[in-house]
Amino acid sequence: MKDIDFKQDLLPLKNLLYRLALRITLDTAEAEDIVEETLLRVWQRREELSGVGSLEAYCSTVCRNLALDAARRSEAANVPLDETAEEATDTARTPDERLAHDERLRLVGELFNSLPEMQRTVIQLRDIEGKSYQEVAAITGLTEANVKVTLFRARQRIRKDYEKIENYGL
Repeated sequence: MKDIDFKQDLLPLKNLLYRLALRITLDTAEAEDIVEETLLRVWQRREELSGVGSLEAYCSTVCRNLALDAARRSEAANVPLDETAEEATDTARTPDERLAHDERLRLVGELFNSLPEMQRTVIQLRDIEGKSYQEVAAITGLTEANVKVTLFRARQRIRKDYEKIENYGL
C-alpha cells in the first residue's frame, strides 16, 4: 500500500466515521471527539498500516471500537438522536402530508434507536452507508452469516414494532 496522505486518504472518511460514531454513541459531541481520536490514532500509526488491505475498513473498526468504549462509559444506549439531520422540506406535499411523513420518520428513528447496539451498527453500515456484507463483517467482527441474521432481525423488529404502533396495538 502507498504512503497514507492525510488530506487524500483520511480526511474524506471523516463523514462516514462521524455517522458511524453517532449511531453508536447517540451524542453529537462525543461522535465528533471519536472521529478526531480515530483520525489521530490512524495518522500516528500510518507507518504500520502498509499491510492493511482497506484503510476505510480499518478506520471504521477503530472508530467503532472507540465509540463502543464511549457508549459503555456514558451509558447512552437508548438516548434518542438530536434532530440534526432533518430532511429538506418537500413543497409538493400538503402540510398534513408533511406532518404525517415527519411523524413516521420520527417513529422509525425512535424504533431504530431502541434497537440493541449491534443491530443499530449493522443497519447503519449496510443500509445507510451501503457497505457490503463482507465489509460489515470486517468492521464489526461478525461472520457474514451473522451480519445477515442480525440485519434481518433488526429490520424485522422495526417493521413489527412499526406495524404494531400504526395498527394501535391491534
